[in-house]
Amino acid sequence: MKVAVCGAAGGIGQPLSLLLKQNLPSGSVLSLYDVVPVVNGVAADLSHISTHVKLEHYLGDMKNAANPEVDKALKDADIVIIPAGVPRKPGMTRDDLFKINAGIVKGLIEAVARNCPKAFIAIITNPVNSTVPVAAEVLKQHNCYDPNRVFGVSTLDVVRAQTFIGELKGLNPLDVHIDVIGGHSPETMVPILSQVKGVTFTEDEIKSLTTQIKEAGTVIVNAKEGMGSATLSMAYAGFRFASSLVRALQGQTGIVECTFVATDKAETGYFALPVEIGKEGVVKVHDVPSQLSEYEQAQLKECVATLHKNVETGITFAKSS
Repeated sequence: MKVAVCGAAGGIGQPLSLLLKQNLPSGSVLSLYDVVPVVNGVAADLSHISTHVKLEHYLGDMKNAANPEVDKALKDADIVIIPAGVPRKPGMTRDDLFKINAGIVKGLIEAVARNCPKAFIAIITNPVNSTVPVAAEVLKQHNCYDPNRVFGVSTLDVVRAQTFIGELKGLNPLDVHIDVIGGHSPETMVPILSQVKGVTFTEDEIKSLTTQIKEAGTVIVNAKEGMGSATLSMAYAGFRFASSLVRALQGQTGIVECTFVATDKAETGYFALPVEIGKEGVVKVHDVPSQLSEYEQAQLKECVATLHKNVETGITFAKSS
């Protein structure tokens, strides 16, 4: 199969591409695309890794999203992963960040529509709550939108929750099953700690864990002293989700991941929920858990109000730009 990484030279794109080069099925094609020349060096570096995964790399034009190189990179791709974007910089408002990243996603999705409209699309570019609706609206404009094939990668929220619970309770994080629903931002994610099997939490532990999960990204930004954000852990989470897409395309069944998708299970129209994934994409979106604690219900109510605005921001951008 062919897997394309758009933004392969970035802080997420490089380690994500490394993991894919190591672990994609033998004989696969890994297509790297970016608009900065570093992508040439990244490809050269990865090409020395002794796995039977063929590398292709393409350098695009920063001033022209509709350039021949992006078409070559995406031609007939089975999976397109988009970590492309810019981090928030000093003096930059959230609106400024959204406009830049939404524009990047829009251009890449237009290229997807031209070259691989049936591909699974995994969007990492923040803010996911808005960039996923941008992608959907662009695909609609090109008459090739399939809601079962467009995913917002919220896996990092689950990965962090597993890690923090494992550390607190002395468990292997991979043995911890927890869903983080809602959206992919501190204001919209809701860790469902009440449904974790095999462990119990005090009220203080629940509040502490919830805050730790929600604010984990800020902790990394502070620890890097403004010089970066969560790139390595995000690359791992992106790879983990991409691996599930690969296995689904290979015909494996029963694959369930929390992911931000279009759904009628929530009034916002988009929501992160456990989703069963198969060869054609979304097989089933699970319901919002019915037995939430009062604490989780309160978070969910707050989440929906913010998520409404995030989704509408993305839709409005795509329709007006």
